[in-house]
Amino acid sequence: MTQDQILTACKTAIAAWQTAFNSQDAAGCAAQYEEGTVMHARPFGTFTGREEIQTFWQGIIDQGFNDVDYTDIEWVAMNDDSYVLTAKWTMNKAFGEVHHEQWRIQADGSALLAADDFEVQGER
Repeated sequence: MTQDQILTACKTAIAAWQTAFNSQDAAGCAAQYEEGTVMHARPFGTFTGREEIQTFWQGIIDQGFNDVDYTDIEWVAMNDDSYVLTAKWTMNKAFGEVHHEQWRIQADGSALLAADDFEVQGER
């Protein structure tokens, strides 16, 4: 794959995650992570693997959080098969920052989250 194809796959994957979250689909959110991914959700803690990640997102959704949007998005090539996203984000009830999301190309050409580190910085 070319770097442009890899970046396109990564952008498609984050759009799928955003659509799942905004549809209140925690399983759909978790499906965008590689099986062993470690997610650092500051200040909540660290969650490892799709099951823990899905449980975290379900809890956020159950509290009424939705309508996530990203601004100040930057994509940086990490290596031959992944890009790192940094951005600011807002939801209906909170805002924060994505410090490091590594989206990695899979065998089928799609991208999944290999690492996730984000922070809630305040309420709205």
